[in-house]
Amino acid sequence: MPSVLSLDDIRLSGKRVLYRVDINSPLHPETGAFLDDGRLRAILPTLADLSDSKVVILGHQSRPGRDDFTNLSGHAERLGRILGRLIRFVPDVCGDKAIEAIRSLNNGEILCLDNVRMHSEEISLKKAELDELRLSQIVSNLAPEFDAYVTDAFAAAHRNSATLTGFADDLPCIAGRLMQREISALQTAVTNPPRPYVAILGGAKADDSFRVAQNLINRGVVDTVAFVGVVGNMVLWVQGVDIGDGNKEFIRGTLADDFEIAWEMAQSLVENHSDLLLVPSDVAVEIDEERVAKRVDELPVPHPIYDIGVETLMRLRPVLMNAECVLWNGPASYFEKPAFAFGTIEILNMCTETKAMTIVGGGHTSALVNSRGVADKVSHNSTGGGACLQMLCGDKMPVIDALKHSAKKFS
Repeated sequence: MPSVLSLDDIRLSGKRVLYRVDINSPLHPETGAFLDDGRLRAILPTLADLSDSKVVILGHQSRPGRDDFTNLSGHAERLGRILGRLIRFVPDVCGDKAIEAIRSLNNGEILCLDNVRMHSEEISLKKAELDELRLSQIVSNLAPEFDAYVTDAFAAAHRNSATLTGFADDLPCIAGRLMQREISALQTAVTNPPRPYVAILGGAKADDSFRVAQNLINRGVVDTVAFVGVVGNMVLWVQGVDIGDGNKEFIRGTLADDFEIAWEMAQSLVENHSDLLLVPSDVAVEIDEERVAKRVDELPVPHPIYDIGVETLMRLRPVLMNAECVLWNGPASYFEKPAFAFGTIEILNMCTETKAMTIVGGGHTSALVNSRGVADKVSHNSTGGGACLQMLCGDKMPVIDALKHSAKKFS
């Protein structure tokens, strides 16, 4: 754990706590009903620790202009049902209604303020420094009403805003239980993993996967990097395999302006670290809506590559079974199509069977773990997509930097 304050460091019983969360959830486009309330459930451990505090929740849902941009009344109601207790909602972020409701709280009560992205400052100040954020209405109005700020907004930890980073000079800023787990697990994956350490990197955003691979290799902490999915297809292409015009165009289209950068990173990995790389030796393509197996030496074919093949999985299995730590980020296949879910599901099965510490990156991979009910069979299932990737890449994390800044001031 980096030098940040945790709930074990400060007694918050009877205190007024501003609690920033990321409960941004998938909602039904017509009814607004929750399609997944996993992020609400993820904050329950921290709420349990704050059961004798006066808790005020700050959160966001989507962003202006999108269909799922809405107030947080439904989130408050859903969280209340999960907890089995009333959570008050006020349709205000930092105005008179919000302040009045905050001041009326008793110990053990929870209040949910409105979607912070309904306040113009939350988005307009995203590039502001701390001094400017402190002068915002949000910070200057809310900070005097609280004794401490707790954050579990890991999924937004790669962003900067008034509610995410602006309280670092005015209140002791504390990592909640979710934030603490995320930082601990991902720091382990980046700096000090048990060895042998295997990183499985897939999905469609190849540039992100290459940045993660490069960071882990540069740090000298990884023993095998297995590229799967579209990322694996691009590595094959860089190695000189003709993957077919359609598959090449898909990669170019997905990466757009980032294609050249991704190509250069992949080239560097292939030329300098081929001994660490495990790439597909067979794939599955779709022909007339059917799954058809192809060895890599049988390519090109004028059909989309939608999965890795059985031989690739057989090569990967002993590597995972002998590992002490496994990081998995990104699916191996177009798993939304049942005929091509095989590779991704098999990797998930291996991750639940290995004795290794298993860290699953956010986004689609994390959602799959949740949907198949095996979250308890992996060591850590991240709630953050972009935040998880940025931390694995070794990039700046404004929310974690703000926690460190506050810890120095208030320790």
